[in-house]
Amino acid sequence: MPRRPRIKLTGIPQHLVQRGVNREPCFFAEEDYHCYLHWLREAATDWRCAIHAYVLMTNHVHLLLTPETAEGPAKLMQSVGRRYVQYINRHYKRSGTLWEGRYKSSAVQAETYFLICSRYIELNPVRAGMVEDPGHYRWSSYRCNGLGQTDSRLTPVSSRASTAEKVSESSA
Repeated sequence: MPRRPRIKLTGIPQHLVQRGVNREPCFFAEEDYHCYLHWLREAATDWRCAIHAYVLMTNHVHLLLTPETAEGPAKLMQSVGRRYVQYINRHYKRSGTLWEGRYKSSAVQAETYFLICSRYIELNPVRAGMVEDPGHYRWSSYRCNGLGQTDSRLTPVSSRASTAEKVSESSA
């Protein structure tokens, strides 16, 4: 059965999830998280995607982003995925896939759901029992969005809101 085509939306936030194959780990050491985040920032710039929230769990990744182009999310995930899997396979002397199939994506349309989705992403380590306070988890956007620390990878929610206003004004 052929894969269903993705809905490609410009200017609409999307929640992306990518899981490790068989829910196995995809991050093994601190350096792995740093590499993934570095390539994520590069790909977001290259493919014009504003990242609003993220969490890197040991066996999956959540991203909340708004693409400027219809192809942005797919190209971003392809770029990060290729570089990261090659790095992991070389570094850990392994071969084969790291990710379980295609990433999942959902449109995030309502402003209220945007904040709920962001909170869901950033509280993932708390729900998983990894930390009691989301500020203690280093591999998420919570420190920026919840505590006001700088994270150059992120586009603040206020910027996202003004982008949404521009999109809705131009389509009116």
